[in-house]
Amino acid sequence: MEKVTVLPPEKLFNGWIDPRFIPEGKDKYYIRNKQVSAPKGGWRHLRSDEIESLVMNDNTASSWDTIWVTDEFTPSLVKNNKFFGTVRIGRVSNLGLQFHDLRLPCGITNSSIHSCDIGDDCAIHDVHYLSHYIIGARCMLFSIQEMATTDHAKFGNGVVKDGEDEKVRVELEIMNETGCRSVSPFDGMITADAYLWAKYVDDKKLRERLLEFTQNSVDSHRGYYGTIGEGCVIKTSQIIKDAKIGPCCYIKGASKLKNITINSSEKEPSQIGENVILVNGIVGYGCRIFYSCTAVKFVIGNNSNLKYGARMIDSVLGDNSTISCCEVLNNLIFPAHEQHHNNSFLIASCVKGQSNLAAGATVGSNHNSRTNDNEVVAGRGFWPGLCTSIKHSSVFASYTLLAKGAYPAELNVPLPFSMLTNDEKNGELVVFPAFWWLRNMYALARNSWKYATRDKRVTKVQNIEFDTYAPDSMEEAIKARKLLELWVAKAWFKANGTNIDNYTDKQLRAKGYELLSGDSTVVDALEIFGEGMEKSSRKVRIRMAYKAYHAYGDMIVHYAVTNAMKYLEANPGETLSSMSVLLKSRRKREWINLGGQLMMESDVDRLRSDIREGKLVSWKDVHKRYNDIWRRYPLDKLRHAYLSLCCVFKVESMSASDWQNAIDAELRIQHYICDQVRQTRLKDYENPFRRATYRNEEEMLAAIGTIDDNSFVRQIARETEENLRRLEEMRSRI
Repeated sequence: MEKVTVLPPEKLFNGWIDPRFIPEGKDKYYIRNKQVSAPKGGWRHLRSDEIESLVMNDNTASSWDTIWVTDEFTPSLVKNNKFFGTVRIGRVSNLGLQFHDLRLPCGITNSSIHSCDIGDDCAIHDVHYLSHYIIGARCMLFSIQEMATTDHAKFGNGVVKDGEDEKVRVELEIMNETGCRSVSPFDGMITADAYLWAKYVDDKKLRERLLEFTQNSVDSHRGYYGTIGEGCVIKTSQIIKDAKIGPCCYIKGASKLKNITINSSEKEPSQIGENVILVNGIVGYGCRIFYSCTAVKFVIGNNSNLKYGARMIDSVLGDNSTISCCEVLNNLIFPAHEQHHNNSFLIASCVKGQSNLAAGATVGSNHNSRTNDNEVVAGRGFWPGLCTSIKHSSVFASYTLLAKGAYPAELNVPLPFSMLTNDEKNGELVVFPAFWWLRNMYALARNSWKYATRDKRVTKVQNIEFDTYAPDSMEEAIKARKLLELWVAKAWFKANGTNIDNYTDKQLRAKGYELLSGDSTVVDALEIFGEGMEKSSRKVRIRMAYKAYHAYGDMIVHYAVTNAMKYLEANPGETLSSMSVLLKSRRKREWINLGGQLMMESDVDRLRSDIREGKLVSWKDVHKRYNDIWRRYPLDKLRHAYLSLCCVFKVESMSASDWQNAIDAELRIQHYICDQVRQTRLKDYENPFRRATYRNEEEMLAAIGTIDDNSFVRQIARETEENLRRLEEMRSRI
């Protein structure tokens, strides 16, 4: 047990840095003096009349000789304080500061201040212990119990300072409870960095180099002061220790902020609210963390929220995300994640963004194993619905929707845009491939729009693909079509009493393609079962296989034609024929979602190689590479879209007639999307049970309006009309 140490008076305020860690020829303030610039006109000692005034105002100092001020110092505004060590005070003028309803006069009252730099026109009142901070101009600090910085402060960065043992390094045990995928946080870390570091756990040299990058991103010398940026407001809070807080941050009623960086700026102010505990972490720009939240060992991306008692531990949360009222442990969560309910639970998962966990969703119970080394990996758009539970280890393709129920065994779902449900009566898992496209177009069409609209970031470090139809989801759609061909063929042969042992998968897929290209009634009459999708003996029934197969095809056509249309509009001299020549190559089938940014696997492999070989020597270099790949991504995406279209049309390259057929198909698809957006939303207006809550038609219309009042339905109708015009213009660009 640690004991209270008794110190003689002369050592009480002179032992902040162990002399062993102060370079020769330097003093304990040498780093502090690098952190803060002298004011115009410089610092000066107090005059005797100023000291007399300060004493009359009930101020004391360990030595008045170590109090420095500017020529604009007004001692009458400094009352009932205790000063220790070297304190430098900027302009103190007879002004006031206001933030919301808080109004305070400039000056310093009723506070104990040890070795701090205080900027111009600050209002510091009732701060009981303020030690080793550099406080920017026009800050308001009111009713704070303790603000202190240690000589080994790391401000949430996973580094070790001079003389420290490696065991003190902060590590985030993301994606897996065992810590085998641990990463160390750093100011500026994005989800792409965390995934690169954690996913390739077998690449030991890569991990060593990334740890070096992190260690080198921060000066290892001791003696850095905590900083409070200009225009910050901190009131009615308990403990703020080893904190680096950016400008214009608002903190009210916080319980404990320790070993923390809170990024904030005038354009993207962050806010920390009542009873919040943040320990060992990094908060991004424009974040809002309120109402009894706790985060320990974490990174929170820009423009994200924690609210209403959320608990986040050993996790990285991407930009544009909101977590409320729930428990989130050992996760890597890509941007645009929503989790709003008190009884939801997410553990040991990599959720790849644009996701939503409903109330009662329990993702990651490891009760099916004797150990805690299991994981869940979910592609973009993951949506476990009300009261669902799934087990480790499970993998889900993009836009998987889980209907209410307990899924008793591990799952591996390769079919994107699917809905899963339990058929308790028949003891089956039922999968509806392409469910979103066929039955919930309103939500699907709204996804890309809403995520882009909600992206309020000014500081955009993490590159994010918001488009629903992108290389990752469309590559999954191509693979899903091949699986459906295989499973349909097996079902047909079984129905006809034919042994399939002598058929290769290629031959089976050919038969499946023939069946799926023919009369739907033949396929609809078959009992089709998926394979390798659940670790159990129960059957996995595939519903709507024929419709799903063609839905996947339509998605790919839509993806390809819309990207081609964008390219032609941006390049007036090009035609579809010249574009086809430019894009002809082999389709890259493996795409990596790196924190929200999609890249070809070959780009990720090269990135890893260049890090290992020392061609990239810092996180700054790595981020530059991300941006280089992002600038090339529109062409990479276009090429993949074109070659995916060739795959659906079963041609090596698109001829003029093929393009005409693709445009005809897209015209039909545009009408389908518009109609389905309206029809899927119209269900909510025509549902008799929804109407039953209103006493009459007038009340219902006053409450929810009509389908024609729906802004998104109207928006899609306008966009469809415009897209039809653009497609007709595209015909002339063959």
